[in-house]
Amino acid sequence: MSEPARIPAAFGRRLQLSVAEHGPILAGIDPHASLLAAWVLPDTPAGLREFSLTALDAVAGRVCGIKPQSAFYERHGSAGVAVLEELLARARERGVLTVLDVKRGDIGSTMGAYAQAHLRPGAPLEADAITVSPYLGAGSLDPAVDLALEHGKGLFVLALTSNPGAGAVQHARTAGGSALAVDVARHAESVGRGGAGSWGSVGLVVGATVEDAFTRLGLDAAAPTSPLLAPGFGAQGAGPAQLAEVFGQSAGRVLVSLSRGLLAAGPDPDGLSERAEQLRKLYTEVAPDAPTR
Repeated sequence: MSEPARIPAAFGRRLQLSVAEHGPILAGIDPHASLLAAWVLPDTPAGLREFSLTALDAVAGRVCGIKPQSAFYERHGSAGVAVLEELLARARERGVLTVLDVKRGDIGSTMGAYAQAHLRPGAPLEADAITVSPYLGAGSLDPAVDLALEHGKGLFVLALTSNPGAGAVQHARTAGGSALAVDVARHAESVGRGGAGSWGSVGLVVGATVEDAFTRLGLDAAAPTSPLLAPGFGAQGAGPAQLAEVFGQSAGRVLVSLSRGLLAAGPDPDGLSERAEQLRKLYTEVAPDAPTR
């Protein structure tokens, strides 16, 4: 008699436990040409590989996960993508959660194919979660949502980003009178299956530099169990004070995404590890209602 299929643990719960154990820092593995130069590495696939694996080994156990930015690997073609595959596999072996920053968004079978590429167990570019764009209609993400929930994976949906001009779309009022970003947040909350003290598996991307928009528009009330991936800390200007100022009582669900603010401590692995530990303590101390195991 065959063994019953194992039901994978929900991504939201796995993420919540990782934050409780390791703190809220999500390490952005973004091999900018300038960072490679600062590490005295060539801007080649070989340089990418040394940069990526050194960073992973140095921060593992000191961050809640890593967030590789796919574009910095794709720009090197197939050799760069092979490095990304190796990084994701190495992180999986080490038990480090991965959020692949790919910002996919499409409809129908194409969205399904993107999901298969990144959320199917055994896929070469398998990650624990990916970033997605809902601005072809939140329902366009359904194939990715279905596959993610089936396999214990997660999504982070672009909601409030701080890039110039984003507000013209994200703050725009829908026929129901709410901001479009609020409708996105409600959809993420409804499909993410959080509740009763557990985080949902579909979170939101909210920039740490959006000032009061998160609470003023009502995203905090619309998505009370969704984890919040927050770029904008460190080199982009936000710091520990923005956890409370921007996210209010939702600050305990924020993943503090840091890339240059962390990786500038390299290439020395000990320096990277020390910096990751410093940041973990700094942001854990100021985050209200941080999750507990």
